[in-house]
Amino acid sequence: MSRIGKAPIAIPAGVTVTVSDKNLVTVKGPKGELLQQVDSDITVSQEDGNIVVTRPTEQKRHKALHGLYRALINNMVVGVTEGYKTTQELVGVGYRAAANGNTLELTLGFSHQIVFVLPKEITVTTTADKGKNPTITLESTDKQLIGQVAAKIRSLRKPEPYKGKGIKFAGEVLRRKAGKSAKK
Repeated sequence: MSRIGKAPIAIPAGVTVTVSDKNLVTVKGPKGELLQQVDSDITVSQEDGNIVVTRPTEQKRHKALHGLYRALINNMVVGVTEGYKTTQELVGVGYRAAANGNTLELTLGFSHQIVFVLPKEITVTTTADKGKNPTITLESTDKQLIGQVAAKIRSLRKPEPYKGKGIKFAGEVLRRKAGKSAKK
């Protein structure tokens, strides 16, 4: 990860980055504000409109943290400027999704409906076009949070390998298995 850590992060127009004395990095942009606490061994500084992350030694731990925090800060900068978007498909007869404010109501073939309450940082939209699978679209500035919520929604009904029914990410290729072969 050290090669990733060495690369400087360009600060786009409209984004302000502040580093407090306790290594708390704050990134403010047009889409919102994000905070990240950085390990005390790693140094974060601003030079010529770039954010530079440096490590004190060549220890394996410091190299790993160097690349980690550089990637996290870069994700924050991208999040407050462009944002992140994740799309999931519901594959199965009768599978439905409906968004009501900050709650997602899912019908996934169980005897009951699932009501999933989303964090306030995430906005959700659902579509149900005729002839296509219903989709759930999540949008947020926080890459880690949107990934965690999308994984939690997917875990409610993972795609099964025989018919492919379940919640899958858009564009995800599922490994399918053959069913039972007939007796001769």
